[in-house]
Amino acid sequence: MAVFESDLTLPGRRQGKVRDTYTLPGAGPDDIDALLIVASDRLSAFDVVMPTPIPGKGIILTEIAAFWLRWIEDQELCRTHLLSTEADLIPDEAFGGSTTRAQLEGRVTIGRKCRVIPVECVVRGYLEGSGWKEYKQSGRVCGIELPRGLSQCDELPAPIFTPATKADEGHDENIGFDAACDHVESMGGRMLMETLRTRSLNIYTAASAYARDHGLILADTKFEFGFPVDNDGDLIISEDPILIDEALTPDSSRFWPLDDYEPGHAQKSFDKQFVREYLETLVAEGKWSKTPPGPQLPKSVIEGTIAKYREARDLLLES
Repeated sequence: MAVFESDLTLPGRRQGKVRDTYTLPGAGPDDIDALLIVASDRLSAFDVVMPTPIPGKGIILTEIAAFWLRWIEDQELCRTHLLSTEADLIPDEAFGGSTTRAQLEGRVTIGRKCRVIPVECVVRGYLEGSGWKEYKQSGRVCGIELPRGLSQCDELPAPIFTPATKADEGHDENIGFDAACDHVESMGGRMLMETLRTRSLNIYTAASAYARDHGLILADTKFEFGFPVDNDGDLIISEDPILIDEALTPDSSRFWPLDDYEPGHAQKSFDKQFVREYLETLVAEGKWSKTPPGPQLPKSVIEGTIAKYREARDLLLES
């Protein structure tokens, strides 16, 4: 069964485009409150949440993200917020609403509460998306000059770090490194951004090699970092920034099949391509304007979308 939204009797409820978050009292280290993240089966495209869920999508994304977070820690690339993915750790009294514990099995992440660093740490190894659009206009991406004559989806000479400002609504905005330093001046400024740049590039490089060994190209991705806080919201002084949120899923990254890779045009992608292609046909026919509310999705689009998520999971998680 699809889970479109959760309804738990826990404090601090917030609903994003895809996930619902709550405070889980005393579930973190030293009895500090933790963050409970529920991955729903909602799907967002063109920054609009579709009314039709993709059954099982939240479970697959949780499985992929948990794998990567544990892998990143095992590789000693960075500490992460992940504490557990066990729904059994949610107290019985939280289920006073319409949501049951069984509905949350496989779609729960319990993580350390953090003060979020308000910069998306984007790493690009290939030229696509907003980076491709910017390159065609200026030969640069976020102020980084690139070689002339590159084609769409070309591999870059080396991965580049292209930060963006986080947006509560709408698209994130690409900014240069200096602007990112200014944006987090109160949290550490340039020294902090240099640390995050190094960590982001190291994680991307290692994860990209792993993905390629499993038949996938990791074209680009984005990371979020934060500082752990106590129950008063104060920073825990001894703590470094840690990796938070999801990591390296088809919702936060571009994965392409290695066998079909051919630069010069858009690639097949392990994400929401079935939905985007369907929606673009509606836009072309004048039936939707990329504004809320989103249209209902047909069965073929739902099945095609979940099949791509499953395929990405199976390739990444195979031994």
